[in-house]
Amino acid sequence: MYTFSSKLKTFSIILMALGILGIGYGFLTAPKNIEEVETLLAKEASEHGGGHGEAAAAHHEEKAEATQHAETVEAVHHEEAKDANVEEAVSKDSVVANEDTTHVVKAEEAHETEAAVAHDVKADKHAEASHGHDPKAHAEHVLHQLQNKPWSALYVASIFFLLLSMGVLAFYAIQQVAQAGWSPVLFRVMQGITAYLPVASVIFFIILVLCGLHFNHIFVWLGEGVTDPKSPNYDAIIAGKAGYLNFPFWIVRAGIFLLGWNLYRHYSRKNCLAQDEANDDLNYKKNFKLSAGFLVFFIVSESIMSWDWIMSFDPHWFSTLFGWYVFASFFVSGITTIALVTIYLKSKGYLEYVNTSHIHDLAKFMFGISVFWTYLWFSQFMLIWYANIPEEVTYFVTRIQLYNLPFFGAVVMNFVFPLLILINTDFKRLSWVIVMAGTVILLGHYVDFFNMIMPGTVGDRWFIGVPEIASILFFLGLFIFVVFTALTKAPLLAKRNPFIEESKHFHY
Repeated sequence: MYTFSSKLKTFSIILMALGILGIGYGFLTAPKNIEEVETLLAKEASEHGGGHGEAAAAHHEEKAEATQHAETVEAVHHEEAKDANVEEAVSKDSVVANEDTTHVVKAEEAHETEAAVAHDVKADKHAEASHGHDPKAHAEHVLHQLQNKPWSALYVASIFFLLLSMGVLAFYAIQQVAQAGWSPVLFRVMQGITAYLPVASVIFFIILVLCGLHFNHIFVWLGEGVTDPKSPNYDAIIAGKAGYLNFPFWIVRAGIFLLGWNLYRHYSRKNCLAQDEANDDLNYKKNFKLSAGFLVFFIVSESIMSWDWIMSFDPHWFSTLFGWYVFASFFVSGITTIALVTIYLKSKGYLEYVNTSHIHDLAKFMFGISVFWTYLWFSQFMLIWYANIPEEVTYFVTRIQLYNLPFFGAVVMNFVFPLLILINTDFKRLSWVIVMAGTVILLGHYVDFFNMIMPGTVGDRWFIGVPEIASILFFLGLFIFVVFTALTKAPLLAKRNPFIEESKHFHY
């Protein structure tokens, strides 16, 4: 039986405490009203001359756009004035030709009328320009972005660790259905990691409910008036999707998915533990059938989940590859976590039957799914970028322009690094190499989730600061505490699994 060391338990509690403090700090320091935002924008504008901050650059860009618009309006006015002068000249020519002073008076009156019309046009154009760049509207938009920042940080970390445990659960179910002979010695490790799923599901569901109750603005389609044609916030595209993207249906779907996943996790572990004390393989056969049914439910619910919980942050955009892309990201994260927990337990003298061949197989999955993730990343990006359809390519333009470093950095962390490190067969058997590569992969896929979510919630106001780091620390501490507590509840070897002897002697 595994014993949860006091040092690791204390470490996890410290992480949670630091995380709570940092999350609280993030919410407390977020601006509360437009006046604070206006002060911030004025400060950014004054600091822009010294090149401070991306937000100041964005503000300057907006001012430049406004200036360009104003210049265009001036050009229109001058063109109209020029036309008026031409007409005046023509009128004067006709006056000279006819030598009629009455016509001069009329021409002058016509010219005055033209000038008045031109002046009205200019006034209208300037009114439109000023309306299009309403400082109050801009400040309110920035206020929502900055208030979204701590919520978004919490959301990214929450969904990352939730789906990481789901990746482990899916991998476990696949091993059951495939009747794999190499992996049964790792089943209790997988079950320990998936023990985090119920806790994560409750926290995440609460966050979703708070979103629906308008505690934040991270889901734009949940905004007030977006589906009402009479509202100034009306969005025709979102309104067209209202039959699917509405809070009651959305939260019911979330409840069904989370409940289904947790039910499978509960009964599969129950059957596995019962098998240890059984005299036949009945419980194993139950798990086989249960796992087969779960995988069907999982692949459907996972795709819909990715649309509901991630892609709907950008409700004008869609991709038919997105469900697979999200799956690859959390699936490789889950397998990597299995490898890291296994290596840790092995270093503490547990898992006596786990050998370098088991570690090598886990590393092969880490390598293979990293390549699979890259294939999906490139396929989605290349096709949309090459087609250059405005409503689709905008998704990537936003990320390349505003999230350039994390966007391309994720490719380096999730593909280039694992490729160079794990392509070597001998390296796949070295624990320190797996730990190094696994740490980079997990950080890289957190950045991947960050890239998927943040542009739709905070725009150019992103920064990996206290709320982001604190959210990671809190959920990491909670994850460690729950997982390693669960590992103490049962023996680390599924001794009556039909393939356990094959797994014990797995070598190649």
